[in-house]
Amino acid sequence: MPKAHVIGLGKSGVAAARLLKRQGWEVVLSDRNTSSNLRTQQQELAAEQITIELGYTLDLTGSDLPQLIVVSPGVPWDIPVLVQARDLGIETIGEMELAWRYLRSIPWVAITGTNGKTTTTSLIASIFQTAGLNAPACGNIGYAACEVALSQAAGREESPIQNSLDWVIAEISSYQIESSATLKPRIGIWTTFTPDHLSRHKTLENYYNIKACLLRQSEIQIFNGDDAYLRKVGLSDWPDAYWTSVQGKDFLIGEKGFYIQDGWVFQTYHDGSAKDEPIVEVSALRMVGEHNQQNLLMAVAAARLAGIDQDAIARAISEFPGVPHRLEHICTWEGIDFINDSKATNYDAAEVGLASVQSPVILIAGGEAKAGDDTAWMAKIKAKAAAVLLIGDAAKVFAQRLQEVGYTNYEIVETMDKAVSKSAKLAKQYQAAVVLLSPACASFDQYPNFEVRGEHFRQLCLEWVENR
Repeated sequence: MPKAHVIGLGKSGVAAARLLKRQGWEVVLSDRNTSSNLRTQQQELAAEQITIELGYTLDLTGSDLPQLIVVSPGVPWDIPVLVQARDLGIETIGEMELAWRYLRSIPWVAITGTNGKTTTTSLIASIFQTAGLNAPACGNIGYAACEVALSQAAGREESPIQNSLDWVIAEISSYQIESSATLKPRIGIWTTFTPDHLSRHKTLENYYNIKACLLRQSEIQIFNGDDAYLRKVGLSDWPDAYWTSVQGKDFLIGEKGFYIQDGWVFQTYHDGSAKDEPIVEVSALRMVGEHNQQNLLMAVAAARLAGIDQDAIARAISEFPGVPHRLEHICTWEGIDFINDSKATNYDAAEVGLASVQSPVILIAGGEAKAGDDTAWMAKIKAKAAAVLLIGDAAKVFAQRLQEVGYTNYEIVETMDKAVSKSAKLAKQYQAAVVLLSPACASFDQYPNFEVRGEHFRQLCLEWVENR
């Protein structure tokens, strides 16, 4: 029986282990952590004859080596043990690549980018599903990709996904791309490109090239033509792509693509075979912000290029509620909207968050800081924030930056609990329209992920309103 080693006991790792076990592999699943939750999972998976090693780091010095190593998305691709594995000739792949190998007969839409991935992925999945297609969202949102692959395994009746898939709609991060060498989507989408994850990818050029790998292997390519970096490389790097623009047809790169004009999304044809076609009114989308109009364009482009009719597109867009943790309206108290933008984990996303809401704003920011250029975010804070409450490890650094740009109405409150109660009082004091959690940071200093951070904010806001 061939041996496989899966690194990382998260949702992706567990799904990969189960998929391999079903396919006849002897599977070991390891994780460096030893929490009580992981011990519970250890017992559950032992019943499925999957060996779990907690508090363990893979060692390749012995003779009993695995034939395959599968890496969960959060595990860096260049850690020494993975470099060693590749040097030893041990096949080393990511969980997404494993799923692709079992799902390659089904067309994929793959969405990548620095920001905008989740909303675009969710909207595409919603449109495809409204059109009657079995097209689950997976990857960074929804199911792990290997969960979708498991749904295709015969006899897996407990799977929530029906057995006959029409499309796979996958949000794919740079981490997943670099470990998925053979993944070839039918449609590839690149939403935005700004500096992020540079602590892992080292240079902007390397980060770009990783993203570009996915698009180069896609049959059909869709790009955000309003993104400054992507627009710059434009036709020289991507001459056959479909481009989008919220600014009208005159701003479209190339001769084929999708644009917004006079309140409608239009498709244009490069061969002159048909007039530009109005697809859907922009006002059908309930989400605010120009960035969401761009997400709308890319989703409509994917749907039309997959052959989905206009009625299904319009119906899906009008019913789409938005994405949790991305400019998500939590509640209104005495005319003040509390909005959860926990998914804004970098400066660019946080700037978009501020730009999308009414001012004046009481902003809650901070967490585990990332490398990047905060200049535009700082300018937006000065323009729109009546006060800023700072939490987490980045609080002191952010306070210093605000001081440097001449913004003094900030306070270090450290925790979300203190931030929410203080924000409501400040909102009344400054007659602010919005309390906005938009951290510009990762969450790992205080929370397991941005979702848990957003849920804590939601809980505190609702408790505040109830207790009033």
